[in-house]
Amino acid sequence: MKQFFGMSHRGNLEEALQGIYQPQFIMLLSNDTQFEEHVKELERRFPGVPSIGCIGMSYQTGVVEHGVGVIAFYDGVTAAANVLEEVSTMPVKYIQRLERDMQKVGGSSRDTVCIDFCAGNDACVLTTIYTALQKQGISLVGGTGDQGKVAANGRVYKDAVAYGLVRNQGGRVKTYKENIYHQLGDYRFIASDTDRANYILGSLNGRPAKQVYKDILHVTDEEILTRTFQNPFGKVNGEDTCIISIKEVNGNALACFRQVNDSDVLILLELGDYQAITRGTIQQICQDFPRRSAIFSVNCLFRYKLFSEHNYMQAYLRDMASLGCHAGFVGYGEHYNNRFVNQSMTCVVFE
Repeated sequence: MKQFFGMSHRGNLEEALQGIYQPQFIMLLSNDTQFEEHVKELERRFPGVPSIGCIGMSYQTGVVEHGVGVIAFYDGVTAAANVLEEVSTMPVKYIQRLERDMQKVGGSSRDTVCIDFCAGNDACVLTTIYTALQKQGISLVGGTGDQGKVAANGRVYKDAVAYGLVRNQGGRVKTYKENIYHQLGDYRFIASDTDRANYILGSLNGRPAKQVYKDILHVTDEEILTRTFQNPFGKVNGEDTCIISIKEVNGNALACFRQVNDSDVLILLELGDYQAITRGTIQQICQDFPRRSAIFSVNCLFRYKLFSEHNYMQAYLRDMASLGCHAGFVGYGEHYNNRFVNQSMTCVVFE
């Protein structure tokens, strides 16, 4: 298989599609003002080709912040695309669509991956999707788009998740998740007074969450929102830790970018040597895949901001380009199998 990336900083889809040839699966990353127009135009250009899309930034060796980016797979791919609707209330109602597409594409854990763009309620959506995928051991990588809209096969949907099942006819696939944070001290908290619907974290070990955070890190209310780049929370999930970013201060509570439940066990994290961690990820991928056809990744908006502030974003993309054809998009939350995480990078590598 092969991967195509095209872009236009001006939002000109024709410009972004220059050089594309017989795509077998397409991902559209557009801006909020042109998204619906681009979805229709893409379907006109490639009727019947499975496609998904969302509003967000794309990248290859540079970042397209306000225009349009197109990532396509071709020359050795079997794919299907569709949506699960009503994700805020009952995504499982549409799970048969995914099950039918899995039968149509075939494939297994060795050669097939699911890529998704979600409009919200990510944790519930991932649990729903993964109940179907895990029957065949198929991994998932994806993220959250902007403005609560996604697209599939030429139609725009609200309150939905768009997914693509992609089978590599020429080799293996494997997914990765990169965490650039590690535990700070031996702090361990039990969450309480949470509001699941609004992602509110009220108390930690019985004390107001905002005050606990401020006391440990010696920050003011105003500094909390920028300090989350260096010190997010982490939710202990077996051997893994899911990163939880702070969105805003809500009275004495903290509003987060992912759901926290009563009795969740949380830890405090601190930023590690992200350049060394990135090099380690690249080395691991090279070790696992001596030959690589394509790499598709999702980087968190907060990682993008952090790397940009440290003048590392361009160097990061150059490092990732050393793997071969790498492209992706900037998400508002990252998906890895059945996990919804923040401030992370997830990716799928095609042999």
